[in-house]
Amino acid sequence: MKKHIPNFITCLNLFCGCLALVSVFQQELTTAAAWVVAAAALDFMDGMVARVLHTYSEIGKQLDSLADMVSFGVVPGAAMVQMIAIAIEKGGYDLPSFLPLAGFLITVFSCIRLAKFNIDTRQISSFIGVPTPACTLFIMSLPLILANDDFGLSFLIMNPFVLLGITVLFSYLLIAELPLFALKFKNMAWKGNQIRFIFMGLSILFLAILNFTAVPLNLAMYIILSFFHKSSSL
Repeated sequence: MKKHIPNFITCLNLFCGCLALVSVFQQELTTAAAWVVAAAALDFMDGMVARVLHTYSEIGKQLDSLADMVSFGVVPGAAMVQMIAIAIEKGGYDLPSFLPLAGFLITVFSCIRLAKFNIDTRQISSFIGVPTPACTLFIMSLPLILANDDFGLSFLIMNPFVLLGITVLFSYLLIAELPLFALKFKNMAWKGNQIRFIFMGLSILFLAILNFTAVPLNLAMYIILSFFHKSSSL
C-alpha cells in the first residue's frame, strides 16, 4: 500500500493544476496562483515521501512529469496568455490579436525541459536550467503582486512588452545550461545542506518583509546562490 502513497500525492498535484487551469480560464488569476502554490507543495512532498518510504518507481517518475506538465507547464502558459491580453486591453495598445498566444511559449519550453530532465543523468541531485515549478511560481506571483501592490509595480507588470520579455526570458532559462542546486534534503544536518538552509531562511525573511514581491527576488537569489555554490565546489 505504501508504494502508492507518493503517486497519490502526485495525482493531487495534478488535480490542483487542473483547478488552477479552470481559475485561469475564468480570469481568477489570484485563485489560480493559490492552487499552483498547493501543487508546488505537493510536488515537493511526493519526492520527499518517496525517499522516506524508499518507494521509487518508473511509473512514479513518469507520473510526476505528466502532472508537472499540467501544473507547471500548461497553467503558467495559459496565465501568461491571459495577463498579456488583459495588459493590451487595459493599456489600449494597438497590437495584433494573436500576440497574447506567445505566452504559450512557456508551455512549449516547459515540455522540452521536462522531457530533457527525464533522460539527463546530470540532474539526479541537482538541476540544469530553471525547474518548471520555480518558473511557474514566478509567473503566478505576478497577479498576487498586482492584487497587493505595496511598491507601485502595477504599471511595469501590466506592460505587455514586459510580459513578453518575461515569457522569452523564462522560455530560455527553462532549457539553459544553468547549474542549480536542488532543494532535496538527504538529512537535516547543517553540513552538506548549508546552501539549502541559507536559501530557505532568506526566502522566508524576504516573504515576511516584502510579501509576494519577494517571489521574483527569491528566484534571483536562487540562481545567484547556485552560481556561488558551484564555484565553491570546483
